[in-house]
Amino acid sequence: MKQIKRLMGIDPWKITANEIEKDDRRLQESLTSIGNGYMGMRGNFSETYSADHHQGTYVAGVWFPDKTRVGWWKNGYPEYFGKAINALDFAKVRIFVDKKEVDLATAPVENFDMALDMKNGVLTYRYTIYGVRVTVERFFSVATRELAVFKFSFENVDGELHSVRVQSFINANVRNEDSNYEENFWEIYENGTTENGSYLISQTVPNPFGVEQFTLLAQQNYLGDFDLTDQKFVDGAVVDTLDEILPFSETLTLEKRVTVLTSRDYEDLAAMTDASVALADSLSDVSYQELFDAQTESWTQRWEIADVQIDGSDEAQQGIRFNLFQLFSTYYGEDERLNIGPKGFTGEKYGGATYWDTEAYAVPLYLALADTNVTKNLLKYRHNQLDGAIHNAQQQGLAGALYPMVTFTGVECHNEWEITFEEIHRNGAIPYAIYNYTNYTGDETYLAHEGLEVLVEVARFWADRVHYSKRNDKYMIHGVTGPNEYENNINNNWYTNTLAAWVLRYTAESLTKFPRPDLAVNDAELAKWAEIVEKMYYPKDAELGIFVQHDGYLDKDLTPVAELDPSNLPLNQNWSWDKILRSPYIKQADVLQGIYFFGDNYTLEEKKRNFDFYEPMTVHESSLSPSIHSILAAELGYDEKAVEMYERTARLDLDNYNNDTADGLHITSMTGSWLAIVQGFAQMKTWNGKLSFAPFLPKAWDGYAFHINYRGRLLKVSVAEKVTLELLKGQAIDLEVYGEKVNLQDKVILAVQ
Repeated sequence: MKQIKRLMGIDPWKITANEIEKDDRRLQESLTSIGNGYMGMRGNFSETYSADHHQGTYVAGVWFPDKTRVGWWKNGYPEYFGKAINALDFAKVRIFVDKKEVDLATAPVENFDMALDMKNGVLTYRYTIYGVRVTVERFFSVATRELAVFKFSFENVDGELHSVRVQSFINANVRNEDSNYEENFWEIYENGTTENGSYLISQTVPNPFGVEQFTLLAQQNYLGDFDLTDQKFVDGAVVDTLDEILPFSETLTLEKRVTVLTSRDYEDLAAMTDASVALADSLSDVSYQELFDAQTESWTQRWEIADVQIDGSDEAQQGIRFNLFQLFSTYYGEDERLNIGPKGFTGEKYGGATYWDTEAYAVPLYLALADTNVTKNLLKYRHNQLDGAIHNAQQQGLAGALYPMVTFTGVECHNEWEITFEEIHRNGAIPYAIYNYTNYTGDETYLAHEGLEVLVEVARFWADRVHYSKRNDKYMIHGVTGPNEYENNINNNWYTNTLAAWVLRYTAESLTKFPRPDLAVNDAELAKWAEIVEKMYYPKDAELGIFVQHDGYLDKDLTPVAELDPSNLPLNQNWSWDKILRSPYIKQADVLQGIYFFGDNYTLEEKKRNFDFYEPMTVHESSLSPSIHSILAAELGYDEKAVEMYERTARLDLDNYNNDTADGLHITSMTGSWLAIVQGFAQMKTWNGKLSFAPFLPKAWDGYAFHINYRGRLLKVSVAEKVTLELLKGQAIDLEVYGEKVNLQDKVILAVQ
């Protein structure tokens, strides 16, 4: 039985609320986060809110090394835990009506409502207080990535004359909640005023780890009806004061525009300062409506391809759009130095750094919904960090390259051993993304050049990480953590062993196709790889007909989740870690993750036996879990289970399934709702470079439709009473629907099977 907490209203294009959720303000803040790929913030009020909440504003690529060093530090441990940090708080204002401050936690607020409009990326909230109706609109510009816009409107509604004062801040006195708890990260380099505002230049404080110090330059300027009456610097913040008298039945507006530049993009402070001045000047004659229209147009272009239309379920429709909106607010591929943090701009948990989620879950979505260069930039991100991965392997006394579990630079910066150096299966997911890109696009140029450079070093790692068991005449991998993080330090995880052997085989095959003498892979090395592939050990059980998750798993007390008292769930919030590790319960797809990756290698009967065995043991307490189960359930004809898992992944955050969304959204797993529809319900497959579909329609839906980019073509797939395939751009294509060959030249309409 699912346990959900639904704060926000249901609307196909909006996230709405009619009250300030003071007991769940953090959750409400997470759900109303916005960003533009360059920067973003949680749904914090700009005004004072003195009750519990989580203030959070973040700039992509700006981070700091956590001082924490575990007490049991050993050789090979990372020196620090890299963390995304709170940037300057530039949304902050203090509002006074007749000299009474508006504190939205304590003041007599009436008629509150809030809406995040996902169609154009604008958050609006309104309330009435002290005889004034206040409306606040904010957006982070997609058209001008360094720009955040905050518009305040004040309407006199009680017939009295009111004075309104707004104090506008850029505040460097900020801290994180998830790392370096009591430290300030920013020291002021310079502050000053302009004719129409103020600016603050700050730099991250020095650190003992040699991590670069980042500089931010934020400038605030104003348009509207208010007079700028005072400017000062106090307590680490520049503060501008603006005043006006509000007559009866009139509305005053104040537009606060903030531009934020980072040292990541400029050679020196002088260049950054010149760019800030030029940017502010270029925006000075641009109206709010023009900025808003540019924002709407930018989002319209994205939605034209990305939108998934669902008929018959507003809940399902809202879920998929919310996830796509937050994904594209976090990353749209403009900068190959960036990747997709698991919390994006919505929180600090997990450090905000790069995980294997990108390669396993995000790449398929971006391949289909964005220009191929977006995915290629994700691949380049890893290639650019190959030296760091080689360093990580050397730290463990191993050959080749070990890509990090958590990173900003390529060097591992996660200091939990069972995650960092046992969960090495991510070193297979990264090569898999190279294969996925090549297979999906048909473009082999990346594989032949940068791709092989990554593959060879990763293959060398796996060849060194395995060991030979003379007793069994098999190669094995001991001391790992598989995707199921509810078991640590286990031996022969089936998924990890399968990935390792696949990397060795795929790399050897690719070298045969694209010889690279410069990579110095000799015949002896290739022969060793071939021997490992041939003799890799895969735990199996003949009686059950399943792949065994790891040695010893079947010796556990295999009690299904359905027999647990629901009060135990989620396990990670009710059980000790020791109890979880000894239990049979699976956090997310493990064996099933491998079957999903290599689905063309297994029969439907093999998939069924493994799904029927492992899904009942799975608690789905990883945000990455439901989508894989939904996809496989759909392939097996378990339509109700597929829909159940879709609902869980689509509304994981909106309904707070795992009681952890207050910390921030699960950005990378938001791809799961799209995967569940496209690869699950529609059964889109690209096995061996061949595109195929086998759609079904959920009973509660009237229909659904989506677009995909595929090998220079744009296709639309609609599923209702019939299946309609349309070729909107590009040349005719041969594909399969329900196993039958179809030549798609314009439109094909088929019966749903």
